[in-house]
Amino acid sequence: MWQCLIIEDDKENARYLANGLTELGHAVNVCSDGVTGLDSAMKEHWDIIILDRILPNHVDGLSILSTIRALGKTTPVLVLSALSAVDDRVDGLRAGGDDYLVKPFSFTELVARMDALVRRMRPNQEIKELRIADLVVNVTTQKVLRAGTPITLQPQEFRLLVYLMLNTGRTVTRTMLLETIWGYNFDPQSNVIDVQVSRLRRKIDAGAVRPLIHTVRGAGYTLADLPEPDGAAAIL
Repeated sequence: MWQCLIIEDDKENARYLANGLTELGHAVNVCSDGVTGLDSAMKEHWDIIILDRILPNHVDGLSILSTIRALGKTTPVLVLSALSAVDDRVDGLRAGGDDYLVKPFSFTELVARMDALVRRMRPNQEIKELRIADLVVNVTTQKVLRAGTPITLQPQEFRLLVYLMLNTGRTVTRTMLLETIWGYNFDPQSNVIDVQVSRLRRKIDAGAVRPLIHTVRGAGYTLADLPEPDGAAAIL
């Protein structure tokens, strides 16, 4: 599963990309302008960024690329653009893009290019399993075990669990979960996150010696083995 940031002002195209990647099991966050896109690119960890070249608010894709590269960010960036001339593609790559795909494009080709970029960045660090205490998650097969007992999760529950495990010991806010797992914003008063976490907690912590999913009052949630607060999910 990848953590994907999409910076795209075309709502229809952004929705198309987000829905397609989410269906493949990836976590997606969408920013619709250059300012918020640059902020998210710098503050959060992403496996890959899909970046539209032409953006509103006076911060275009090439400016974002130049900035994040100048500040040492090595996150793979796939540039999307309707500008197809050779000089345009060269400009995108020279600004720091790792690949350049011209619109309109094939979703299958986009995913193949993304896969190549992610594998290139971590050829020997592909995450296969996540572990904390007696909870084991196989990211490839999507099998979940707690104390050796299989747990069946729905696709969205699985993505939620993986995101929590990748952030073991950290507080994950409701906003972070909404934007990353669902890919769009809900009414802040919505209880969708609480309902989904509650369902996941019943499956993961039912009958266990110690609970692993905890509510951080007024902030969000954390997945942690509390007797060992400094521990982190092992990545194998």
